[in-house]
Amino acid sequence: MTDLKKGAAAPAAPQARSVRVVVLALMITMLLAMLDNLIVGTAMPTIVGDLGGMEHLSWVVTAYTLATAASTPIWGKLGDLYGRKGVFLTSIVIFLVGSVLSGMAQDMGQLIGFRAVQGLGAGGLMVGVMAILGDLVPPRERGKYQGMMAGVMAIAMIGGPLVGGVITDHLGWRWTFYINLPLGAVALAMVTAVLHLPRKERSTARIDYLGAALLTVGITAIVLVTTWGGTEYAWGSAVIMELIALGVASLVGFLFVETKAAEPIMPLHIFRSRNFSLMSLIGFMAGFVMFGAVLFLPLFQQSVQGATATNSGLLLLPMLLSMMVVSLVAGRITTSTGKYKIFPIVGSVLMVAGLFLLSTMDTGTTRLTSGVYMAVLGAGMGFLMQITMLVAQNSVELKDMGVASSATTLFRTLGSSFGVAIMGALFTGRVQDEMGARGGGAATERSAQLDDASLAKLPDAVRDAYEYAVASGTHIAFLVGGSVAVVALVAALFVKEVPLRGATKPDATSGEPESAGPDAPRAAAKESQTV
Repeated sequence: MTDLKKGAAAPAAPQARSVRVVVLALMITMLLAMLDNLIVGTAMPTIVGDLGGMEHLSWVVTAYTLATAASTPIWGKLGDLYGRKGVFLTSIVIFLVGSVLSGMAQDMGQLIGFRAVQGLGAGGLMVGVMAILGDLVPPRERGKYQGMMAGVMAIAMIGGPLVGGVITDHLGWRWTFYINLPLGAVALAMVTAVLHLPRKERSTARIDYLGAALLTVGITAIVLVTTWGGTEYAWGSAVIMELIALGVASLVGFLFVETKAAEPIMPLHIFRSRNFSLMSLIGFMAGFVMFGAVLFLPLFQQSVQGATATNSGLLLLPMLLSMMVVSLVAGRITTSTGKYKIFPIVGSVLMVAGLFLLSTMDTGTTRLTSGVYMAVLGAGMGFLMQITMLVAQNSVELKDMGVASSATTLFRTLGSSFGVAIMGALFTGRVQDEMGARGGGAATERSAQLDDASLAKLPDAVRDAYEYAVASGTHIAFLVGGSVAVVALVAALFVKEVPLRGATKPDATSGEPESAGPDAPRAAAKESQTV
């Protein structure tokens, strides 16, 4: 009880100026995590040309993704047990060490191993940012910073490929990893100097090693199924079936172990909160849709609308700007009114509408029209991306802030894996079917991966067939995405408006908001868990 009160009172303590400095450091760290894959992706052809090992190319990304997803819940729990600052700084250091080693790799095997080290650190970056922000800023005030987080996401998605191309062309591919060092050094220095959290007594509880192992195996199996299914192996192959069986068995075992562990890696009691469970589901759907859209929209505009691959990040500008502006407005309204239930509902409606609009695109769709459709989807994502985390954190006690943040992040990550796998399989299958039906000939086998240079060399009839096939593949992918997003809309309807911590009455004498009392967070969390 005493620890909880100390943690509950913490958000009111820092001065506004120091909080802004800390948030700036957190945003730099967030940028570090989001830029990496986007920059490295642009450099992959050059890396393969230098190191060889084309057959292992996919593992450069898979190793990073697996390590990130599997370590995310563990980082969150370690922060809850041993203090967030030290754990967060450790994750930054591991990420930077992995970056340096990746830049020094001499063959593809080394690069894959060092990318796994880098991913291990990356798993703690995003969850650390969210959990520390949850400790410092009450949910009622956190809306002010939503626009900043959406802005960082937009900068990463637009600037990542461009920066990656420039670095690769002028400095060499190794600098796509070394570029993390200055950003990481700034983040380390700022976090060390200005982040001051209440001192947390070291927990004497035994770490839930068995639960962590089972969860890691389960997550690894799920990510490998979504990564390999339909590409490396057929969906019905023995390898995929064995991975599915291993994943299910590991997760069932994990659930059993968590009911017995003294300090479970992911306490199951947090899912008793209806709002937390609903936000986890909505976050999964948002990840499913977001990363599917990021994958297919540039492909459609390059293949069907004739845009260049060089500007692929800029092609997403209507969606990303809309997402950033809407997130900022929603955050400000949440801070001023303390109301938030309407945002998941409106966001889900716009997300469904945007996806169904995008599914209507064909070979005659103009860039203006597709830009408007993307803006609708971006507005929906803007209402959802940060609100899901805010409501999830508000639904648990402060002692569980780390595991709540990591669980929400994990569900969004898994959603993105499923989205890319399912929408990708449907897209590729439809493209190849249409190319075969329309006489695509030799282009059929690689028809889902043609770049603009390859397209220019195709005969007119084959190129027309390919454009139609890509439009058809995009149609089916977004149609399924829109249908899946309806689940998020249904979930949003059941969200209960539990008062946000920090939503307090003004002081009669000063006119300033009073800080929430020590018991306010506990009361809000308990109220949340009874709905």
